[in-house]
Amino acid sequence: MTTPYFHVDDLLAQLPEIAPDSIVSRTVFTSDQVKVTLFGFAAGQELSEHTASKPAVLHFLQGDARLTLGDFETTAKPGAWVHMPANLPHSIYAETPVVMLLYLLQG
Repeated sequence: MTTPYFHVDDLLAQLPEIAPDSIVSRTVFTSDQVKVTLFGFAAGQELSEHTASKPAVLHFLQGDARLTLGDFETTAKPGAWVHMPANLPHSIYAETPVVMLLYLLQG
């Protein structure tokens, strides 16, 4: 029998150790509506400016990051949550080790 839900006891346990000078990612969930990817950034690592062809949500779980959204720059701390429309240029720079969830919306 299949369950009508998906459950993860500990998201942080899904990531391998984040080695210095690295970014790691693991897809946690995929459906017709959303793809959820867990990212771990070592301090000093960056996802340079890029866009996504679909709307997306960033949810920061640990650490401090410098986040650029178009022309706006801010600091993302644990608990920060951002919805981005498709094609918005954005970048992420990890000031400290960072763990973040990316929700790529399919609709």
